[in-house]
Amino acid sequence: MAAPRSLSQALAQRHAPSWLGALRDLLPPGSVLDDAPALWVYSRDRSPYSTFSVRRNRPPGGLPAAIACPSTLAELQSVMRFSRANGVALVPFGAGSGVLGGTLPVADELMVDLKRLNAVLDLNELDSTVTVQAGINGAQFEAWLNERGYTTGHHPQSMHMSTVGGWVACRGAGQSSTRYGKIEDMVLGLEVVLPDGRLLAITPVARRSVGPSIKDIFVGSEGILGIITTVTLRLWRLPEVREPVVLAFPSLETALLAMRRVMQAELRPAVLRLYDPHESRHRARGRPPFDTHPVMAILEFAGPRPLVAAERQLAMEIVAEQGAVVADGAPYTEWIANRYLSTSVDYQTRDWYADTLEVTGRWSTLLAMHAAMAAAARVAHPALEFGAHWSHAYPEGACQYMTMRLPPMPDDEALPILQSLADQIQDIALAHGGSISHHHGIGLLRGHNLGKELGIGHEILQALKDYLDPAALLVPGKLGMSPPVRS
Repeated sequence: MAAPRSLSQALAQRHAPSWLGALRDLLPPGSVLDDAPALWVYSRDRSPYSTFSVRRNRPPGGLPAAIACPSTLAELQSVMRFSRANGVALVPFGAGSGVLGGTLPVADELMVDLKRLNAVLDLNELDSTVTVQAGINGAQFEAWLNERGYTTGHHPQSMHMSTVGGWVACRGAGQSSTRYGKIEDMVLGLEVVLPDGRLLAITPVARRSVGPSIKDIFVGSEGILGIITTVTLRLWRLPEVREPVVLAFPSLETALLAMRRVMQAELRPAVLRLYDPHESRHRARGRPPFDTHPVMAILEFAGPRPLVAAERQLAMEIVAEQGAVVADGAPYTEWIANRYLSTSVDYQTRDWYADTLEVTGRWSTLLAMHAAMAAAARVAHPALEFGAHWSHAYPEGACQYMTMRLPPMPDDEALPILQSLADQIQDIALAHGGSISHHHGIGLLRGHNLGKELGIGHEILQALKDYLDPAALLVPGKLGMSPPVRS
């Protein structure tokens, strides 16, 4: 991506779009923003690239043309029809917590902020479902459910700065995914405004067999096919008890083996987090028994008391066979206290370059995959810090989440190093039979690698995009989609 202009230059060279007055006439007063502070706020997401740019007083890509804030479904449909009629590119915006540039304006797009669509529409305790509008804040939604004895089960680090629609659009995963599943396991139905303004409604049911799943076309579509407006999710009761345990393993190999055996024993701890030696050192801070058992794992069992007791006993038998010893609970307490905070803020404010990358791997190749990625990091730059943890596990494999940090240096030195390493890590993941993204999605910054993983599937996705959005007005340039062919 080319280096953007400074904010002052971008504002000075900006011209109000010719269609702005007509859009204002379409929506209620106060629903369209184009003042400088708003343009600056909506020019970024939470991607490290955005942070690097903003701290240099530059928009990461460009400035949006304006921001529309519809309050009703009818208003959003009007904006979509206006977009198609006037050739105005759109980017749906929840709370801007994405880390891959999925909402970055790159072509004078109209941002469509959905946060006014934030109502809980139905709590069906008999069916154990809840229906909400897509713009509701995740933490506020969780608090609303907690007051009534329920939980979403979806607890991403971005809980306080993300929306339910964003969870679905980016196919997210929460920190309790081992017990409750990922967002695609929770979504029973949804409504989507298509690029031509029509409403697609997928009725929430337990399961259906009526051809390929239309619902799942939109879960993870990141806005390129339509804008999600309403979601129906499964409900979970708040757990009766929670029982955490912190473990210390003699090696990464024994820890990964224990993690695999726990998952393949059909156990479902609410939390199962394993840290490589680098991240374990940071969290253990020299405390015993990590001086002799240098690999840390955090488990939490949650649910009805008898189930928790049984799962904990079976899991502890498994980990003991791999040499684990029980450690003090302080690392769990610290993690719980900070689970929704960004760990990169301290580094970013000191001009470091901190980035993250998460991939999916198989148990049969995870250890070798981690070793290959760590080796690539060592070669990338002598001062680069690299650590990994595994926080979403399955009977077949796990998500490997990596953090990479470079000390202060010029942007034109640091950014190519991080981008090259990110590409290498994604290639290593594919070479080991994995996926280039587990839950952050694709956005703008991974789009060039999506075809490597999907193959012909990427052509199918492009064909669907071309059918629904022939002028490529929705989220242009994202998910590796090609621009429209114009005569």
